[in-house]
Amino acid sequence: MSTLDKNHQEAVETVRELIKGIDTAMLTTISEEGLVSRPMKTQEVEFDGDLWFMTKKDTSKFGEIIHDPRVNVVYADKSYVSIRGTAKIVEDLEKKKEFWSAGYNTFLKTTYDDPDVILIQVHAEAAEYWKSGNLAEMATYMFKRITNQDTEKSDLNKTIELE
Repeated sequence: MSTLDKNHQEAVETVRELIKGIDTAMLTTISEEGLVSRPMKTQEVEFDGDLWFMTKKDTSKFGEIIHDPRVNVVYADKSYVSIRGTAKIVEDLEKKKEFWSAGYNTFLKTTYDDPDVILIQVHAEAAEYWKSGNLAEMATYMFKRITNQDTEKSDLNKTIELE
């Protein structure tokens, strides 16, 4: 495995661990009026560089992604992760069936084989994260940021490239 492949794999594993168990993310798309964010349930699949969401074609996010596929996905829980990427609409029936759960019958008021149901696949390009860590570490980090001191050596906040 080359150094580049190893670095990519380590970056993917870092993001996987940071977002593991966080059920809901905020998906931000670009509309004609500007940025729009909304909560989305993340599909229960191990992060491999792609994130998956399910929705319907009759939503504003469908048109926004068709018009401009640049998106941002934010997770907040035990840590804070902001993932920049490119979204694509996927209409694969087998993939929809794989991700479908009974909750979607009620939430989307339909079934997985409805042609209006789509998947959004977000290919992650970079992620920035902030570990919530222990309170003393976070307080020191925030104090340094506020007073314009160097925080480069801190591991509480990092940006990693996923491509």
